[in-house]
Amino acid sequence: MKVSLKYYTIKYMIVILLLIIAVWAALFYAYILDEVYDNVDDGLKDRKIQIIKAVYHDPELLNSTDFGFNEFKIKPISESGYKEKNRLYNKMFYMEYDDKDQPYRVLETDFIDQFGKRQRLEIRTSTVEQDELVYDLTTALIVLYILLVISILAVNGYMLNKAMRPFYTILDKLKKYQFGVSSQEEHQSYSIKEFEELNVEIVEMIERNELVFHQQKQFIENASHELQTPLAIMINKIDLVIQNEDLDKKNLNFISELKGDLRRMAGLNKSLLMLSKIENSQFNKTSKVDFNEMITELVKSYDDFIEFKRIHVTIAEKGFFGADFNPDLAGILLSNLLKNAVKYNNQEGNVDIIIEDNRLIFKNSGSGIPLDKAQIFNRFYKQGADHSSTGLGLSIIRTIIKQYPGWDIVYEFEEGMHCFILSK
Repeated sequence: MKVSLKYYTIKYMIVILLLIIAVWAALFYAYILDEVYDNVDDGLKDRKIQIIKAVYHDPELLNSTDFGFNEFKIKPISESGYKEKNRLYNKMFYMEYDDKDQPYRVLETDFIDQFGKRQRLEIRTSTVEQDELVYDLTTALIVLYILLVISILAVNGYMLNKAMRPFYTILDKLKKYQFGVSSQEEHQSYSIKEFEELNVEIVEMIERNELVFHQQKQFIENASHELQTPLAIMINKIDLVIQNEDLDKKNLNFISELKGDLRRMAGLNKSLLMLSKIENSQFNKTSKVDFNEMITELVKSYDDFIEFKRIHVTIAEKGFFGADFNPDLAGILLSNLLKNAVKYNNQEGNVDIIIEDNRLIFKNSGSGIPLDKAQIFNRFYKQGADHSSTGLGLSIIRTIIKQYPGWDIVYEFEEGMHCFILSK
């Protein structure tokens, strides 16, 4: 699925931000926990000093063998068990209020009382539960993440929309651009350097393409005039030679073959020129075209050709096929489809033309062998040994269809009939 540059950028920004926040959360949690324990430990060490001082003033405190209200206990130890350093650790103790074990921080230290005996002092204090800390921290980070994402989407969306506006303007201009269609747009300048350079390069590219297009168009027009005229003259001269009664049968056949080759060359030249004109968008004017009526008129104009091959043509109008189309291209398109259906048909064969709202179907009898779907619309492709064919008729049809997005033509072989299906 393709997305716009704005959402593509925001998508990766959100993923990266999520990873950064996850790493930051882990470090932040470790730091907060260390600070909590550091403050608790300082408090325990201060209480140790206060309790030992209190013991020297009140020997009864030496009898505090269990954790009580003051959260400390003292028990005698042997000389071998005496340790000079403080020991700090975490331990779980039962708490009646919560009716479950809760985490405590414990300070364990040894001292010598006023009677010269060695005592062990244990002081405990309740600490924050790690699971609650993780839960609270996670909740806070999720809220923070959502707020950050919403803020980034809003700010980044606004900034990208504003910054990318020139890009979309340039893109819209490219979408509307057509070869040979002059536009009277005023020159625009942009404050962003890259977009200004892009716009300048595109304008220059369009000017170069227009120059090449007009040169090619001029060449096509000149070639059409310069080639077709000599070919027509040569064919006429050959007709005059053929009328000469002094020619023997051998020379007459030779000249007739030469005339056929020249006619084929003239047809090939016309077809190539037509392809070039179509591809160069020289038929870009459109209007409402009634394909139903055009097909009926075409069948009438091909009456002589149809009667010569004794072809039975039927037109089934199951709907109205109309569209915005170039009338000249529509005529060429339908003419080639009909000519193809009649020319490559059998004597006394059938041509069925089915008109629907969104489809035109040309069916014709003929060879019992299906055509190659992958090659049939390629230029100069011919299946069989028909030397009179230029191999460009179906290629012209496909080229015309490509000028209209959403249109398509396919070939199918159904029940011994060759079917060309035009859809819009």
